[in-house]
Amino acid sequence: MDIVFVRHGKTLLNEKNAYVGIIDTEISSKGKKEIENLSKLLKGIQFDKIFSSPLKRTIQTTEIITGDNYVIDYRLKEMNFGIFEGLSYNEICEKYPVESKEWSADYFNYKIPRGESLKEVFNRTESFLKYISGLKGKILVVTHGGVISCALSLVFNKQDYFFKFKIVHGRMNIIAIEDNYMYIKGINCFDKEILK
Repeated sequence: MDIVFVRHGKTLLNEKNAYVGIIDTEISSKGKKEIENLSKLLKGIQFDKIFSSPLKRTIQTTEIITGDNYVIDYRLKEMNFGIFEGLSYNEICEKYPVESKEWSADYFNYKIPRGESLKEVFNRTESFLKYISGLKGKILVVTHGGVISCALSLVFNKQDYFFKFKIVHGRMNIIAIEDNYMYIKGINCFDKEILK
């Protein structure tokens, strides 16, 4: 089985380098172009099942690629950045100096006020992977950079690998499962040959 993770098209907030978790924003014109290019590339590829995060930017991305034949899964939502939502890292440090220090000291377990911890995102990503691991064929999953980084880290059973991945908007990140063995087939791919 190939699990094809796609990060949604860019939003205006992404272009400003802000933390965008559960802010329900649309993709920008640049983001739409990214996904239209990916959609052309994927033309002719048959996906056996398609999943999307419930947020607007992922739904728009999914519908550009596949139309309306997909399943919403809430486990695929981006991390809830709580009080940090919509702010750049510098703005977070200026506006919330105590909280930003606590976050930096324990990025995995620290629960952002009115948000969640990275550990919680890992838990729901792992739950989703277990849920789909019994499926066969090609699975398309349209989601967010944080969820994709969690999924790639889980291949190694190393949650501290999270920051070792840079996930590009509008590209494929492929995890393959063969005979109960999971491996990474591609990161930030833009070549459909990898799916053959």
